[in-house]
Amino acid sequence: MKALPVEPSNAPVAIGSRIRAARQSQRMTIEQVAAATGLTKGFLSRVERDLTSPSVASLVTLCQVLSISIGDLFLVPETHLTRLNEAPRISLGGEGINERLMTARSERRLQMIRAVIEPHGRGESELYSVDCEVETLHIVAGSFVLIFSNDRYELEAGDTVTFPGREPHTWFNPTDQETIVLWTLVPAASGG
Repeated sequence: MKALPVEPSNAPVAIGSRIRAARQSQRMTIEQVAAATGLTKGFLSRVERDLTSPSVASLVTLCQVLSISIGDLFLVPETHLTRLNEAPRISLGGEGINERLMTARSERRLQMIRAVIEPHGRGESELYSVDCEVETLHIVAGSFVLIFSNDRYELEAGDTVTFPGREPHTWFNPTDQETIVLWTLVPAASGG
């Protein structure tokens, strides 16, 4: 197998924010990291702001103290852009609703669905639940009524409600105006 030639880049690799995030996730101060690594606070501060680059030995020590791998500092984050007009249409049930999946189909950590509900559109006639841990519903525009077996919420634009995903519920648009809502499911619903 022939290796592909790679042109070296003189562009600096920005790893400081990842080092800072790792330090903060460990709930460590710069002073604590300095004491554990033998590096100075000033040097660590400059590294976190990408004003200087640590040597390989310093980087290895720093990563050991912060419990991260060196490779993690250089990973390119996976980003997925979904444009509204290209978002796939889905159907989770109901009448008078146009739903689009706003997150990647492969995303399993969460799922965001944008729904445009026609005047007097409604969910299932029977209460139903979704196979996820948490549902969050945010009203972008219009009015919305969310119904549980023992409760009812009348929501307006800007309102957000969070509830257990497996809690039986249904909904409807009580007005003669279109309603736009964002459903967020955590983790993504099975088979979504």
